[in-house]
Amino acid sequence: MFHDLDLTLAVLLSDAPAAELPELNGADVSFEAPDRGFHPPAATVNLFLHEVKENRVLRHPAPILRDNVRRRPPLRADCSYLVTTWVPGPVGAQRVITEHRLLGQALAWLGRFPTLPERFLRGSLADPERIYPLPTAVAQLDPADHNGDFWAAMGVPPRPAFQLTVTIELDLGFPLAEHPVASVEVGHAGEPYVAFGGQVTDAAGAPVPGARVELEPTGRTAHTDAAGRFAFDRVSPGDGYRLHAAATGHPPVDRPIVVPDPNGHYDLRFQ
Repeated sequence: MFHDLDLTLAVLLSDAPAAELPELNGADVSFEAPDRGFHPPAATVNLFLHEVKENRVLRHPAPILRDNVRRRPPLRADCSYLVTTWVPGPVGAQRVITEHRLLGQALAWLGRFPTLPERFLRGSLADPERIYPLPTAVAQLDPADHNGDFWAAMGVPPRPAFQLTVTIELDLGFPLAEHPVASVEVGHAGEPYVAFGGQVTDAAGAPVPGARVELEPTGRTAHTDAAGRFAFDRVSPGDGYRLHAAATGHPPVDRPIVVPDPNGHYDLRFQ
């Protein structure tokens, strides 16, 4: 996952327009620790991943629905890089000027993307089942808060830097035991949708497999599985929806719903 993020950022930086950002376009990209042993042979943008922590503001409490199974929502993790620039050559004013120019171009380019564009995503980040876009924050945190301690640990004099944070999702990859299926808003490419599901039961509360469930007025239909469960995905939020269920040996039943339902309740019961 982190390697895929590194690859994505490397591709993004290499795509900087040569006419507008010539130094950045021709620079190497490194993810090594910028310690006393770091001496790149060419102009280099270094992105050092120094912190990974859960983003609790973006934490979604509701389960997600995949393959008619409730799963824990993905962990939203902030990956923070310290971005510095390095130019070989003797220490002096000209090298400082060149490094500052390169740092400014990196800041200008990365600052253009509030989320990582799909065309740059690599590896697991390009998974079509990924739920959320990948937001970025550029120069939003103050790297000088612990600047002295950081550079002392690296064993080199302090350098100008800015922070780049990318929020990724980590699929926890296991289902929840309880049911019925709850709803959750999901978004892809910035568009809000809702995936939800429920259960069809008979008058005694037993699940009804093979029932036909229609979501009105969309005209979309689903059939219940052996446990009486059904699911719909990519539904636009709103009211005015109705669920209609029909099965052999049972009178039809329907009910109005709101998507998403605040209580996550979409069950239908034959009388």
